[in-house]
Amino acid sequence: MGGGLWIAFFDSDLEGHWDIYKMRADGSQVTRLTNNPANDGYPSWSPDGNWIAFVSDRNEDAEIYKMKADGSQITRLTDNPADDSFPAWSPDGNWIAFTSGRVWSLEIYKMRADGSEITRLTNNPADDSFPSWSPDGNWIAFHSDRESAWNYDIYKMRADGSQVTNLTNNPASDSSPSWSPDGNWIAFVSDRNENGEIYKMRADGSEITCLTTDPAVEWNATWSPDGNWIAFYSWFDGIYRMRADGSEVTRLTSVFVMEERPVWGP
Repeated sequence: MGGGLWIAFFDSDLEGHWDIYKMRADGSQVTRLTNNPANDGYPSWSPDGNWIAFVSDRNEDAEIYKMKADGSQITRLTDNPADDSFPAWSPDGNWIAFTSGRVWSLEIYKMRADGSEITRLTNNPADDSFPSWSPDGNWIAFHSDRESAWNYDIYKMRADGSQVTNLTNNPASDSSPSWSPDGNWIAFVSDRNENGEIYKMRADGSEITCLTTDPAVEWNATWSPDGNWIAFYSWFDGIYRMRADGSEVTRLTSVFVMEERPVWGP
Protein backbone atom coordinates (compact mmCIF):
# COMPACT_ATOMS: atom_id res chain seq x y z
CA MET A 1 0.00 0.00 0.00
CA GLY A 2 1.15 3.55 -0.60
CA GLY A 3 1.14 6.75 1.39
CA GLY A 4 3.00 7.00 4.66
CA LEU A 5 5.27 4.36 6.14
CA TRP A 6 4.38 4.91 9.80
CA ILE A 7 1.36 5.58 11.99
CA ALA A 8 1.82 7.08 15.45
CA PHE A 9 -0.76 6.49 18.17
CA PHE A 10 -1.07 6.38 21.93
CA ASP A 11 -1.97 3.43 24.05
CA SER A 12 -2.75 2.74 27.69
CA ASP A 13 -0.92 -0.02 29.53
CA LEU A 14 -2.47 -2.33 32.12
CA GLU A 15 -1.86 0.31 34.79
CA GLY A 16 -3.75 2.92 32.78
CA HIS A 17 -0.78 5.07 31.69
CA TRP A 18 -0.64 6.43 28.16
CA ASP A 19 2.47 6.23 26.02
CA ILE A 20 3.24 7.11 22.40
CA TYR A 21 3.91 4.31 19.92
CA LYS A 22 4.49 4.05 16.20
CA MET A 23 3.90 1.17 13.81
CA ARG A 24 4.16 0.43 10.14
CA ALA A 25 1.06 1.29 8.12
CA ASP A 26 0.24 -2.42 7.94
CA GLY A 27 0.28 -2.75 11.74
CA SER A 28 3.73 -4.34 12.01
CA GLN A 29 6.87 -3.17 13.86
CA VAL A 30 5.07 -1.59 16.80
CA THR A 31 7.64 0.55 18.62
CA ARG A 32 7.21 2.32 21.94
CA LEU A 33 8.50 5.90 21.82
CA THR A 34 7.79 7.17 25.35
CA ASN A 35 8.05 5.26 28.60
CA ASN A 36 7.02 7.50 31.45
CA PRO A 37 4.79 6.98 34.50
CA ALA A 38 2.85 10.07 33.39
CA ASN A 39 0.40 10.15 30.48
CA ASP A 40 1.76 10.88 26.98
CA GLY A 41 -0.83 11.11 24.20
CA TYR A 42 -2.25 12.81 21.10
CA PRO A 43 0.77 12.64 18.78
CA SER A 44 1.16 14.87 15.71
CA TRP A 45 3.90 14.42 13.09
CA SER A 46 5.91 17.34 11.76
CA PRO A 47 5.64 17.65 7.94
CA ASP A 48 9.24 16.50 7.44
CA GLY A 49 8.67 13.40 9.61
CA ASN A 50 11.52 14.24 11.97
CA TRP A 51 9.48 15.31 15.01
CA ILE A 52 6.33 14.30 16.86
CA ALA A 53 4.45 16.80 19.00
CA PHE A 54 2.43 15.31 21.85
CA VAL A 55 0.66 16.02 25.13
CA SER A 56 2.02 14.96 28.53
CA ASP A 57 1.12 15.55 32.16
CA ARG A 58 4.62 14.58 33.37
CA ASN A 59 4.87 18.01 35.00
CA GLU A 60 1.36 17.76 36.52
CA ASP A 61 -0.47 20.00 34.02
CA ALA A 62 -1.07 18.78 30.48
CA GLU A 63 1.52 20.52 28.29
CA ILE A 64 2.70 20.29 24.68
CA TYR A 65 6.04 18.59 24.07
CA LYS A 66 7.94 17.48 20.99
CA MET A 67 10.40 14.67 20.44
CA LYS A 68 12.37 13.17 17.61
CA ALA A 69 10.50 10.47 15.69
CA ASP A 70 12.63 7.85 17.49
CA GLY A 71 11.52 9.13 20.92
CA SER A 72 14.70 11.08 21.72
CA GLN A 73 15.23 14.79 22.48
CA ILE A 74 11.97 15.35 24.36
CA THR A 75 11.43 19.10 24.67
CA ARG A 76 8.70 20.95 26.54
CA LEU A 77 7.01 23.67 24.43
CA THR A 78 4.29 25.12 26.69
CA ASP A 79 4.38 26.07 30.35
CA ASN A 80 1.01 27.16 31.69
CA PRO A 81 -1.12 26.16 34.72
CA ALA A 82 -4.01 25.34 32.38
CA ASP A 83 -4.11 22.20 30.24
CA ASP A 84 -2.75 22.45 26.68
CA SER A 85 -3.67 19.66 24.25
CA PHE A 86 -4.38 18.48 20.69
CA PRO A 87 -1.24 19.79 18.92
CA ALA A 88 -1.32 20.04 15.11
CA TRP A 89 1.65 21.02 12.93
CA SER A 90 1.21 23.53 10.12
CA PRO A 91 2.10 22.21 6.64
CA ASP A 92 5.23 24.36 6.48
CA GLY A 93 6.41 23.04 9.86
CA ASN A 94 6.74 26.53 11.35
CA TRP A 95 3.68 26.53 13.61
CA ILE A 96 1.81 24.22 15.96
CA ALA A 97 -1.87 24.86 16.62
CA PHE A 98 -3.26 23.56 19.91
CA THR A 99 -6.15 23.75 22.35
CA SER A 100 -5.87 25.39 25.76
CA GLY A 101 -8.12 26.11 28.70
CA ARG A 102 -6.02 29.01 29.96
CA VAL A 103 -8.98 31.47 29.70
CA TRP A 104 -11.70 29.23 31.23
CA SER A 105 -13.27 28.12 27.96
CA LEU A 106 -11.27 26.00 25.54
CA GLU A 107 -9.72 28.13 22.82
CA ILE A 108 -7.40 27.48 19.90
CA TYR A 109 -3.91 28.95 19.84
CA LYS A 110 -0.87 28.66 17.64
CA MET A 111 2.81 28.91 18.50
CA ARG A 112 6.10 28.60 16.73
CA ALA A 113 7.50 25.06 16.58
CA ASP A 114 9.96 26.04 19.32
CA GLY A 115 7.13 27.16 21.64
CA SER A 116 7.53 30.90 21.08
CA GLU A 117 5.04 33.50 19.77
CA ILE A 118 1.91 31.97 21.31
CA THR A 119 -1.11 33.59 19.65
CA ARG A 120 -4.77 33.13 20.53
CA LEU A 121 -6.91 32.43 17.45
CA THR A 122 -10.44 31.97 18.82
CA ASN A 123 -12.30 34.09 21.33
CA ASN A 124 -15.67 32.63 22.24
CA PRO A 125 -17.31 31.57 25.53
CA ALA A 126 -17.98 28.14 23.99
CA ASP A 127 -15.34 25.41 23.71
CA ASP A 128 -13.22 25.49 20.52
CA SER A 129 -10.92 22.52 20.13
CA PHE A 130 -9.18 19.94 17.94
CA PRO A 131 -7.47 22.08 15.24
CA SER A 132 -6.56 20.62 11.84
CA TRP A 133 -4.63 22.61 9.20
CA SER A 134 -5.58 22.68 5.54
CA PRO A 135 -2.68 21.45 3.37
CA ASP A 136 -2.06 24.96 1.98
CA GLY A 137 -1.80 26.33 5.53
CA ASN A 138 -4.48 28.97 4.93
CA TRP A 139 -7.28 27.41 7.01
CA ILE A 140 -7.74 25.59 10.29
CA ALA A 141 -10.71 23.29 10.85
CA PHE A 142 -11.89 22.70 14.42
CA HIS A 143 -14.97 21.70 16.40
CA SER A 144 -16.99 23.94 18.66
CA ASP A 145 -20.23 23.93 20.64
CA ARG A 146 -20.83 27.67 20.16
CA GLU A 147 -24.27 27.05 18.58
CA SER A 148 -25.50 24.82 21.43
CA ALA A 149 -23.72 23.66 24.59
CA TRP A 150 -22.19 20.16 24.27
CA ASN A 151 -23.47 19.91 20.70
CA TYR A 152 -20.45 20.26 18.46
CA ASP A 153 -20.20 21.36 14.85
CA ILE A 154 -17.24 21.49 12.48
CA TYR A 155 -15.97 24.98 11.70
CA LYS A 156 -13.12 26.40 9.69
CA MET A 157 -11.29 29.69 10.08
CA ARG A 158 -8.38 31.46 8.48
CA ALA A 159 -5.00 30.66 10.05
CA ASP A 160 -5.11 34.07 11.73
CA GLY A 161 -8.48 33.28 13.36
CA SER A 162 -10.66 35.30 10.97
CA GLN A 163 -13.57 34.20 8.74
CA VAL A 164 -14.99 31.58 11.12
CA THR A 165 -17.53 29.45 9.21
CA ASN A 166 -19.84 26.68 10.46
CA LEU A 167 -19.58 23.75 8.03
CA THR A 168 -21.97 21.17 9.50
CA ASN A 169 -24.70 23.00 11.49
CA ASN A 170 -26.48 19.81 12.54
CA PRO A 171 -28.43 18.94 15.73
CA ALA A 172 -26.16 15.93 16.15
CA SER A 173 -22.62 16.28 17.45
CA ASP A 174 -19.90 16.58 14.76
CA SER A 175 -16.30 16.61 15.96
CA SER A 176 -12.62 15.81 15.39
CA PRO A 177 -12.03 17.16 11.86
CA SER A 178 -9.10 16.03 9.71
CA TRP A 179 -8.23 17.68 6.40
CA SER A 180 -7.41 15.51 3.36
CA PRO A 181 -3.96 16.04 1.75
CA ASP A 182 -5.48 17.54 -1.41
CA GLY A 183 -7.56 20.03 0.60
CA ASN A 184 -10.84 18.90 -0.94
CA TRP A 185 -12.27 16.86 1.96
CA ILE A 186 -12.60 16.92 5.72
CA ALA A 187 -13.11 13.68 7.64
CA PHE A 188 -14.92 13.93 10.97
CA VAL A 189 -16.88 11.98 13.58
CA SER A 190 -20.65 12.32 14.01
CA ASP A 191 -23.38 10.67 16.04
CA ARG A 192 -26.10 11.79 13.62
CA ASN A 193 -26.97 8.11 13.05
CA GLU A 194 -27.16 7.59 16.84
CA ASN A 195 -23.68 6.09 16.87
CA GLY A 196 -20.20 7.52 16.47
CA GLU A 197 -19.24 6.97 12.83
CA ILE A 198 -16.64 8.39 10.45
CA TYR A 199 -17.91 10.80 7.80
CA LYS A 200 -16.31 12.96 5.16
CA MET A 201 -17.50 16.15 3.49
CA ARG A 202 -16.25 18.67 1.00
CA ALA A 203 -14.19 21.47 2.52
CA ASP A 204 -17.19 23.78 2.04
CA GLY A 205 -19.44 21.44 4.08
CA SER A 206 -21.23 19.82 1.12
CA GLU A 207 -21.46 16.15 0.06
CA ILE A 208 -21.50 14.67 3.57
CA THR A 209 -20.91 10.92 3.29
CA CYS A 210 -20.96 8.24 6.01
CA LEU A 211 -17.94 5.94 5.68
CA THR A 212 -18.42 3.47 8.55
CA THR A 213 -21.47 1.52 9.71
CA ASP A 214 -20.46 -0.43 12.78
CA PRO A 215 -22.14 -0.85 16.20
CA ALA A 216 -18.91 0.24 17.88
CA VAL A 217 -18.00 3.92 18.23
CA GLU A 218 -15.41 5.08 15.68
CA TRP A 219 -13.19 8.05 16.41
CA ASN A 220 -10.28 10.25 15.30
CA ALA A 221 -10.02 9.66 11.56
CA THR A 222 -6.78 10.83 9.89
CA TRP A 223 -5.72 10.67 6.24
CA SER A 224 -2.70 8.97 4.73
CA PRO A 225 -0.34 11.39 2.91
CA ASP A 226 -1.48 10.12 -0.52
CA GLY A 227 -5.15 10.60 0.42
CA ASN A 228 -6.08 7.01 -0.39
CA TRP A 229 -6.52 5.73 3.17
CA ILE A 230 -8.05 6.84 6.45
CA ALA A 231 -6.89 5.49 9.81
CA PHE A 232 -9.23 5.56 12.80
CA TYR A 233 -9.80 3.80 16.06
CA SER A 234 -12.79 1.81 17.18
CA TRP A 235 -13.76 2.08 20.83
CA PHE A 236 -12.02 -0.68 22.87
CA ASP A 237 -11.35 -2.57 19.63
CA GLY A 238 -8.12 -1.18 18.22
CA ILE A 239 -6.89 0.88 15.28
CA TYR A 240 -8.15 0.32 11.74
CA ARG A 241 -7.54 1.68 8.28
CA MET A 242 -9.93 1.89 5.33
CA ARG A 243 -10.00 3.29 1.83
CA ALA A 244 -11.12 6.91 1.59
CA ASP A 245 -14.47 5.65 0.27
CA GLY A 246 -14.99 3.46 3.36
CA SER A 247 -14.05 0.14 1.71
CA GLU A 248 -11.34 -2.38 2.62
CA VAL A 249 -11.59 -1.89 6.38
CA THR A 250 -8.56 -3.58 7.98
CA ARG A 251 -7.72 -3.96 11.66
CA LEU A 252 -4.13 -2.94 12.46
CA THR A 253 -3.88 -3.54 16.21
CA SER A 254 -5.34 -6.30 18.32
CA VAL A 255 -4.29 -5.64 21.92
CA PHE A 256 -7.31 -5.22 24.17
CA VAL A 257 -6.41 -1.83 25.61
CA MET A 258 -7.25 1.73 24.64
CA GLU A 259 -5.33 2.43 21.44
CA GLU A 260 -6.19 5.92 20.25
CA ARG A 261 -5.53 8.84 17.93
CA PRO A 262 -3.74 7.21 14.98
CA VAL A 263 -1.89 9.77 12.83
CA TRP A 264 0.00 9.05 9.61
CA GLY A 265 3.62 10.03 9.23
CA PRO A 266 4.55 11.95 6.05
